[in-house]
Amino acid sequence: MAGRTFAIGDIHGDIAQLFVLMSRFPSLDPGDTIVFLGDYVDRGPHSARVVEFVRTLHKDTPARVVALRGNHEDAWLRVIDKGWPGFVSPPLNGCLAAYRSYVGGPVPGELEEAGPAERESMLRGAFFKPEDVAWFRSLPYWYEDQHALYVHAGLPKKDGRWPHPSELEDPMPLLWLRDEEFFVNYRGKPVVFGHTTTTCLPPELSNYTPDDPTDLWAGVNVIGVDTGCGKGGFLTALEFPAMHVYESR
Repeated sequence: MAGRTFAIGDIHGDIAQLFVLMSRFPSLDPGDTIVFLGDYVDRGPHSARVVEFVRTLHKDTPARVVALRGNHEDAWLRVIDKGWPGFVSPPLNGCLAAYRSYVGGPVPGELEEAGPAERESMLRGAFFKPEDVAWFRSLPYWYEDQHALYVHAGLPKKDGRWPHPSELEDPMPLLWLRDEEFFVNYRGKPVVFGHTTTTCLPPELSNYTPDDPTDLWAGVNVIGVDTGCGKGGFLTALEFPAMHVYESR
């Protein structure tokens, strides 16, 4: 069945859950599209493998592959270009897990801090492969098809309305926004987003299993699919136009 879109939430270095999720997809054809919503790295144990898999997936599937930029990819580009110790240092950002996925070493504990040599390399982003950095730079901020708009974080409100992503002079809110008004009051073409874990969204406003706050979150015209993969949760994908939900759990 051509014309389907499979939107996949934040992976955060958990290649095993990505493989499980995609094994549950139907057979794909050239009319289908896979949209990754960003945040391929940090926290989970296999950031390097996730990046390589997503970056080269177009060679192994007949479907079109669209990989969006997430705020974690954007953050690492800032680290590489001008430094950002405030992103690299906090253990909960998961940067040490990404580092060790590239250079080797044990999977760090949740609150484990980097050693001096590790921190020096992390502060420059020097461990990333050049081809991966180039890929980060190439990632678009948003995607649109006949079914929906796809962004990493959400749409910013300006002058009393939510402008189309193409109208934005600064695309950064598409990567970093957490705005309750968008989640609650946006009306327009459906928007699929990640970034904000669904457990942090108001469960009473979801029309998809509101009794399970860990599940996909579906508001009136906004659908959140970050179900905590790489940070104790699982990976979710949504298929358009059938609105079929796939999970790795």
